[in-house]
Amino acid sequence: MSPPVALSLLVVALQVGVLQVGVAQAVAAAPAVMLAQPYRAGAFQPGLHWVSEKYDGVRGYWDGQRLLTRHGHPIRVPAWFTSGWPQRAMDGELWAGRGRFTAAASAVAAEVPDDAAWREMRFMVFDLPDEPADFDHRREAILPLVRTVGTPWIEAVVHGRVADEAELHRLMRRVVAVNGEGLVLHRGDALYQRNRSDALLKLKPQDDAEARVVGHLPGEGKYAGQVGALLVELPDGRRLRLGSGLKDADRRRPPPIGATVTYRYRGFHESGLPRFASFLRVRPD
Repeated sequence: MSPPVALSLLVVALQVGVLQVGVAQAVAAAPAVMLAQPYRAGAFQPGLHWVSEKYDGVRGYWDGQRLLTRHGHPIRVPAWFTSGWPQRAMDGELWAGRGRFTAAASAVAAEVPDDAAWREMRFMVFDLPDEPADFDHRREAILPLVRTVGTPWIEAVVHGRVADEAELHRLMRRVVAVNGEGLVLHRGDALYQRNRSDALLKLKPQDDAEARVVGHLPGEGKYAGQVGALLVELPDGRRLRLGSGLKDADRRRPPPIGATVTYRYRGFHESGLPRFASFLRVRPD
């Protein structure tokens, strides 16, 4: 690895080290949110599952006073954006429109909120975590609550029914065709579960998951002097390499150690590790 690249990586590592205490404090206060499992064939049950579009933005959790990422980091927003919001928890997605994940992530990550950027954002509310009822009833409570705020940048996610699995996949293809990410299926009889749950499923053309960067592996050949692959750790502690999907800019300035990245994959090996894993992006939260 060339000296400039090595020095760049060292500086990044030092910066991450300085921030570790603050990050640990934020994570300690992270809200426990309901997380989706990947959809598997045959899981759909007509009359039980509510279906909605999966919005490709940044998860946002309103705790009644502050807007947080799912990992507990406070999101700096213009005061007008959350003015009049209820003093009760709302779970949703900070979304800038289909195909505009980068714009949403940039707005959320800014140290000083960019008023113009937030004018293009929406908080898409899809659940009420503290409501002690099943999703059939929580879903009905979202729209009246959002209407009390009376501003266009907070919206209730629309949930509907489909007749069968074939219609479900046709709907998913229509959403993807207009640059959407996919669908979410929510069991109507499920309480809000503050963990990853089969009561919440995500259906997309390709599965994705998250992992934590634990190393930068040096490149070879045309990538000599740059990062060849990221070494990442899965939630169960196992590790894998992500080289596919990295752009030249990612190789020159890779995600720092400790960052959470999203990768795509297609199925699993017999070992249980993802097949054809490919780097997608850094999660901003």
